[in-house]
Amino acid sequence: MTILVLGLVLFLGIHSVRILAAPLRDAQVAANPKRWRGLYSLVAAAGLGLIIWGWIVYRPAAPQLYDPPAWGRHAAMLLVWLAFILLPTANAPAGRIKATVRHPMLLGVILWSAGHLMANGDQASVMLFGAFLAWAVVDLFSAIGRKEPAPVVVKPRSDLIGVLGGTVLYLVFVFVLHRLLFGVSPMG
Repeated sequence: MTILVLGLVLFLGIHSVRILAAPLRDAQVAANPKRWRGLYSLVAAAGLGLIIWGWIVYRPAAPQLYDPPAWGRHAAMLLVWLAFILLPTANAPAGRIKATVRHPMLLGVILWSAGHLMANGDQASVMLFGAFLAWAVVDLFSAIGRKEPAPVVVKPRSDLIGVLGGTVLYLVFVFVLHRLLFGVSPMG
């Protein structure tokens, strides 16, 4: 469990700098953007690696906190598919999805984590997906509070690319990568 918690602290911690210490982040970016991106990427990658390793190690021994509903796996499949569509639109030129949702990556993380909580009731999964859900909700409220201007729709075909690309990646993940990376098939 310690490895999982350390990974969550590193990964979500570095992703929370803008929420908790925006002036520090802005000063680091202004001083040396490459150094900041390098440090940010290194800490995030280390945290992600520890999260995956910690979850794989802890999950078999983790106690069951609740029994997921029978429909939870089906809901998770739908919510995660929508998340896979939203995530790539976050860094693409603004299409209707990005202009409407405003923060597609955060909404994608919320859907992804909520879906997984509907399908998994063990303590390792609750810690992992609950932490991501809490972080994404806090970050979404923080982002809304920044009052950034709405993105202007410049590339409506970004939506098509996001839907098709996200769906293809989702299918590859469901049928191949999820089992390879996490040892669990989402298909049952």
